[in-house]
Amino acid sequence: MLIMSFQSQYAQQRQNIRNRIRQRRRALTPEQQHDFALQMADRIAAHPRILAAQSVAVFLSFDGELDTAPLIERLWRQGLQVYLPVLHPFSAGNLLFLRYAPDTLLVNNRFHILEPQLDVRHVLPVGELDVVLTPLVAFDSAGQRLGMGGGFYDRTLQNWQLTGLYPIGLAHDCQQVEKVPVEHWDIPLPEIITPSQNWVWRELE
Repeated sequence: MLIMSFQSQYAQQRQNIRNRIRQRRRALTPEQQHDFALQMADRIAAHPRILAAQSVAVFLSFDGELDTAPLIERLWRQGLQVYLPVLHPFSAGNLLFLRYAPDTLLVNNRFHILEPQLDVRHVLPVGELDVVLTPLVAFDSAGQRLGMGGGFYDRTLQNWQLTGLYPIGLAHDCQQVEKVPVEHWDIPLPEIITPSQNWVWRELE
């Protein structure tokens, strides 16, 4: 019972952080969101990993996340192939990555997040992506990432060092917390970029 109680308290602690940071993120003004999105796009577009890349996975923002629309436009202008995550239709809890172009048809998934309409001709295996830009709810100074709780990106990135891809977390500065309560399945990131700073953990590369 003590173990169950501790696990329940730990899970609640993680959820409390999610709720607090999501509220903080949603409290940003439209002007702040606009400015932060442009600052982040500048940082990412000039990143050495992006300059050397051909294929980059991004995400479409919701719930106060950093607006990735300006970044996606920049990546297209730089001639990069952009991919978006799609909920896997047959493998629960996993993601596919589909090519995203200006004329791509988008549909709402079960979380009411826009994603490309599934077309197997436009799927790229995750191991063939050069960079995966990942969303997150909170992060700490050790590179630990706290997501929404579904584990989608933890599963996607669990063996990233064995492939050619490089994950980078994107977040507002206000999403940093003192310490993320870590579970065994959590995948730390080698780099997190905010509008004002690049956080890099070389030992995780």
